[in-house]
Amino acid sequence: MTGTEAPEPLEWRARDAGGAVPVSRRFDDPYYSLDDGLAETRHTFLDGNSLRDRLQDGFHVAELGFGTGLNLLALMALWEGMDAPGQIRFTTFEAHALDPATMARAQAAFPALAPQAEALRPHLASPRFETATLRFERIDGDARETLPAWDGKADAWFLDGFSPAKNPQMWEADLMRAVARHTAPGGTAATYTAAGHVRRALAEAGFTVTRQPGYGRKRHMTVARL
Repeated sequence: MTGTEAPEPLEWRARDAGGAVPVSRRFDDPYYSLDDGLAETRHTFLDGNSLRDRLQDGFHVAELGFGTGLNLLALMALWEGMDAPGQIRFTTFEAHALDPATMARAQAAFPALAPQAEALRPHLASPRFETATLRFERIDGDARETLPAWDGKADAWFLDGFSPAKNPQMWEADLMRAVARHTAPGGTAATYTAAGHVRRALAEAGFTVTRQPGYGRKRHMTVARL
């Protein structure tokens, strides 16, 4: 699905801290933590991939599941805060794209990311764009078909599909093998889930897999290195 097709079915669920979180009706799962989505992203994907120590000009991050774009905004805030020269690359695979207005509404819940959200807002409907600090590509469609056909290799992966229990297709062993084939030597992957079959699939694909403390209510998360 692309942003030009029927809107992705969702509802907005109130947070105790105020505001609302978009929840997919298709998968009955929130797009990010009901507690603090930004803190979860920083803990799981930025720290899980040790990006504070690794980002440099040309570094390539790839992602399964673009969602609201929160992970990208957090990554850009980290990179721009380093005040380093050059661009980083970001490639995301998304089967059910949200429309730009929904993404903008979700992003507005994170004032700390307001500068990044404002800079990216004109590009939310674009599958490809480039700024002074970012080279972006969104590949629409089922990742089980689009990722094997991709000619890129990432230095780090954000594995951010909906829950394996509710969206098992996003965590199939064949797809994890495709992730490994499209990872640079020494590259990493991180995900909020510590489901045993996901960790086994990553290990069988060639990653060294470790279980680490998760964010908030999640006791554990998964980090992998090729």
